[in-house]
Amino acid sequence: MQLRRLPQGPIAANLQARLLRCRGVTELNKALAQIRTIRDQVARGTEFRGYGPSTLAATAVLALLAALAQRRWLPDPSRDIARYLSIWIATAAVSLSIISIEAVLRARRVHAGLAAEMLRTALEQFTPAIAAGLLVTVVVARYAPDSAWMLPGLWQVLFSLGVFASCRVLPRPMFAVGLWYLAAGLTCLTLRDSGAAFSPWAMGIAFGVGQTLVALVLQWC
Repeated sequence: MQLRRLPQGPIAANLQARLLRCRGVTELNKALAQIRTIRDQVARGTEFRGYGPSTLAATAVLALLAALAQRRWLPDPSRDIARYLSIWIATAAVSLSIISIEAVLRARRVHAGLAAEMLRTALEQFTPAIAAGLLVTVVVARYAPDSAWMLPGLWQVLFSLGVFASCRVLPRPMFAVGLWYLAAGLTCLTLRDSGAAFSPWAMGIAFGVGQTLVALVLQWC
């Protein structure tokens, strides 16, 4: 059986050129995908230096100021859950905003070409804890307001999980900070009978001390 020869001429040449271009594009895409994979792996194994000690210390001060504001303007949070939530959600939003802004700026300066990958890695590790805290807050406030006294403890426990998840790209002593938040959260969950669950210091001390510890670890490690 004779092999059929490919047609010759301008049409065949044009077809062959297109095939070569497609093959080149495919190989280029594969190479770029491999480069992205390598960069992601490097980022996951590199210590993230985007968090600034001074900013984390500032969030500790914000937590204490929020506790003072609650003590001054909200003597009985159990009768006004909405205002209680507004104080602490606003504090969390401001703290998260300033931490995020500085993280982006520092990462671009410290990590240079790996800044995007480092930021994405840090975001992937802490976002689930933040999202879980927000969803738990909405569900409890909407469907189980009688259990709202548990929120301070739950917030701290969930925050500890975010810290633990981030330990892989942060200094090793950060694990102790996670333990602090976990212990503080579990303690808050035992305070219902004493009426102290909504105390301003249940949140003020937990996050004031916790964020100060974070700042110290970042400063010295």
